[in-house]
Amino acid sequence: ANNRRFLYPFINCTNCGPRFTIIKDIPYDREMTTMHEFEMCNDCLTEYKNPLDRRFHAEPTACEKCGPNVCFFSPQRRGDAEKDNNPIFSTQNALLNGKIVAIKGIGGFHLACDAKSDETLQTLRERKGRVDKPFAVMVKDLETAKRLVEINNAEESILTSKERPIVLLKKKPNNLSELIAPNNHFLGVMLPYSPLHYLLFNSSETPDVLVMTSGNFFNEPIIKNNDEALEKLSHLADSFLLHNREIYVQCDDSVVRVLKSPKSKVQSPKSENCILPIRRSRGYAPFPVELPFEVPNILAVGGELKAAFCLTKENFAFMSQHIGDMENLETLWSFEKSFEQMKALFRVKPEIIACDKHPNYLSSNWARDNAEKLGASIFEVQHHHAHIASVMAENGLHNEKVIGFAFDGTGFGDDGNIWGGEVLIADYQGFERTAHLEYFPLAGGDASIKRPYRVAMSLLKEAEIEWSEKFGCVDFCTETERNILVKQLEKNLNVIPTSSFGRLFDAVASLANVRQQVTYEAQAAIEFESLLDENITEFYSFDLVENDTILINWKNLIRAVANDVLDDLPIPIISAKFHNSVANLTLNLSFKMRESFKLNQVALSGGCFQNVALLQKAIKLLEENDFEIFTHKKVPANDGGLALGQAVVACHNK
Repeated sequence: ANNRRFLYPFINCTNCGPRFTIIKDIPYDREMTTMHEFEMCNDCLTEYKNPLDRRFHAEPTACEKCGPNVCFFSPQRRGDAEKDNNPIFSTQNALLNGKIVAIKGIGGFHLACDAKSDETLQTLRERKGRVDKPFAVMVKDLETAKRLVEINNAEESILTSKERPIVLLKKKPNNLSELIAPNNHFLGVMLPYSPLHYLLFNSSETPDVLVMTSGNFFNEPIIKNNDEALEKLSHLADSFLLHNREIYVQCDDSVVRVLKSPKSKVQSPKSENCILPIRRSRGYAPFPVELPFEVPNILAVGGELKAAFCLTKENFAFMSQHIGDMENLETLWSFEKSFEQMKALFRVKPEIIACDKHPNYLSSNWARDNAEKLGASIFEVQHHHAHIASVMAENGLHNEKVIGFAFDGTGFGDDGNIWGGEVLIADYQGFERTAHLEYFPLAGGDASIKRPYRVAMSLLKEAEIEWSEKFGCVDFCTETERNILVKQLEKNLNVIPTSSFGRLFDAVASLANVRQQVTYEAQAAIEFESLLDENITEFYSFDLVENDTILINWKNLIRAVANDVLDDLPIPIISAKFHNSVANLTLNLSFKMRESFKLNQVALSGGCFQNVALLQKAIKLLEENDFEIFTHKKVPANDGGLALGQAVVACHNK
């Protein structure tokens, strides 16, 4: 208590504190960071210059006398605010009294509130327009977390690691608001990761569990600047806990799951569990992926959703933090700011810009528009090839061929259709599409993505099953829309063919009456997985139509699911049977590819393999049949890992 930094919100030593979000250029000296405006007092300067001190060249070092400070604002009306002189206490008091507080952290703003208050959570959802998408929570300590969720040793290790990610963990019965993660058996949990967070929990009077969700609007980057927060978040937050240390680039929280590790040769035989990244950002970015070969300087811009870019140099691939969904100018500007920062940090002048082949992705159009300006050539990479190349690269594979399963929601195919259920014999240079889910119609394109009942009804019609109102998807659809949908399907009006496994998951979830309309990506599939009965071993069957390319026919599977629904089979059993069927399909196709191509290495990528139930079932079957399996452990299986694959494909085709 006598230390001059006691209860100082920005305490740090050489080994802790912010780096990535405050650095502008290298070398990593104070004048190259946003701390340059804070002149060190004599005491801090003495420590900073002493090689024997723990704060020797700790660039963000400061104390209350010379460093950043926090302040609490409680706006009385728009554009006006009253300053508070006891900011931490005032924030604690606001949270205790059911208020929503915008809190500036290391990488941007969080919106925080009491995780036990239904009323406050309902207000937050209404203000943010976030109908169902789960919120993450920050808990006071590990003991608190263990009261709320099931935690095994591996999950505990990751939860308490220096990276401090959000870890998705299975809920226990608890007293938190159901509005945190509606219709979901999992909860995203993180521990405090900055001194400011610890101070917020430093009172027995304040909540020991806080909702901590990104301070932004739908599909926009997390807000990082005080003025922007006061302007944009005033409609969402009742109060603000601000500080005056500038955040140079925003960096959202990382999200991970934990699964049993496949027994691959590239992993330690002692490794029983591994991380499955969902969102790779704070704590992990921009730590590089080491490649088994040298690469030229490449910028790979990634995809549209969950955008992250990659810069390569020598034998390293530097993945950016999670940028967001590249669907608006705010996200594009964030991408450009982060690119300029990382280009300076790693001294990379791109010779090649790699992008997705999609003609309308904002990231791809940016790459095409800026290649000449940057003096780089442009190289377009097929979406699912990039997925398989990504998992190959992070596992240290050279340019050998693998059996690649790319199961996801949406990717532009070489035939102009929407792919997403692909089996590729691939290396870095190219691929052969050897099997895929048989095309089915997306009536209305994106409209069907947001309304899975339309996809389910399309599949029922294709499988020659009558639209009975006993099916939840049919009952949910109005008579007017049914008539329109029939005409669309019969006349092929505004109908897009897709081979997407993501859409098939949505459709079966709709058919089983789990979710008819979604408010966030993969909601139906996530809730379907969450309900799964782990004790069920039965499965449905896909039919394989063997031509030059194997077609995965789903019609009999849909008929079997429909029969189970009409027989009132419980949803957890239907979910288990469907997940088992996809895992069995993966094994059966692997057998066929091994026989035809004499290959034994299987690579699993794409957003569907973020489904832990599916991934672990597939791994188990493949392991039992002596396949060598490669999964994601360093970058996400979803489009957040796409840029790594784009970069290595571009490298091998230069």
